[in-house]
Amino acid sequence: MASLAQQFTGLRCPPLSRSRLSDPFAPPHRRRQAPARPGPSKTVVSAVAISNARTRDRNELKHLFDDAYERCRTTPMEGVAFTLEDFHTALDKYDFNSELGTKVKGTVFCTDGNGALVDITAKSSALLPVQEACIHRIKHVEEAGIVPGMKEEFVIIGENEADDSLILSLRTIQYDLAWERCRQLQAEDVVVKGKVVGANKGGVVAVVESLRGFVPFSQISTKTIAEELIEKELPLKFVEVDEEQSRLVLSNRKAMADSQAQLGIGSVVIGTVQSLKPYGAFIDIGGINGLLHVSQISHDRVSDIATVLQPGDTLKVICLISLYS
Repeated sequence: MASLAQQFTGLRCPPLSRSRLSDPFAPPHRRRQAPARPGPSKTVVSAVAISNARTRDRNELKHLFDDAYERCRTTPMEGVAFTLEDFHTALDKYDFNSELGTKVKGTVFCTDGNGALVDITAKSSALLPVQEACIHRIKHVEEAGIVPGMKEEFVIIGENEADDSLILSLRTIQYDLAWERCRQLQAEDVVVKGKVVGANKGGVVAVVESLRGFVPFSQISTKTIAEELIEKELPLKFVEVDEEQSRLVLSNRKAMADSQAQLGIGSVVIGTVQSLKPYGAFIDIGGINGLLHVSQISHDRVSDIATVLQPGDTLKVICLISLYS
């Protein structure tokens, strides 16, 4: 035992220092680390992350394009509300024949001294010149009732080379309707009223259904000077209606003969005083001039007809005798 104690006595141990056993609240022993070296480690990591994100975006876009290409190739109209038939229908709606003589429907949206601008759903507005707005001569389109908002059917008569816009006409359509009306009246053999607007060596010019017709002197029932008939209305019948030759011939004599056949002796009719003479008054009876003798005006003696009658007065008269052969 002594020898063993001597052996232990000879051992030397270093003194105990502050350790985890002596100070349980001491921080754990840290291993000495080498100082950090500057380098691109963080930058490399960030670059790799950005590169991966871009790659994912490219892959997603490529997937979308591939999917869209496949759908366009296999089912191009799937999910599309506006079909190919709708497209052709829309083209037919707004496309029209712009050849001369074609009739188109349009809406007036502007008027001025030159005429009117019309929307005919073409690539540009069309022009209605004032001289083509009416069959009569007018100075402004509004005289013919053409105002913004009016919808009408027009006919194409030309094209403006400056801007490729179309030129329209209402006058042409009105002429066609007037000739058609005259053909119907001729077929029905009816009597119409025509206003005398001119005269020449062969006869007078009268306006019927907005058309100028010719009445030869041989077809006028009364022997009178042509100038005296201007601005007066005559009963007329159609002799010739030729639209292609623009030829319209009328007869006053035929109209008078027809009226006389309907007006017999003893007929009571209403007439209008046309003129006064010392011996009586001329009465217009449906285009026929009848004489109301001074002795037939009143039971009393009439010395001055003007004191009893005036031009324009309306009378109820009876036919006593016909002087026409």
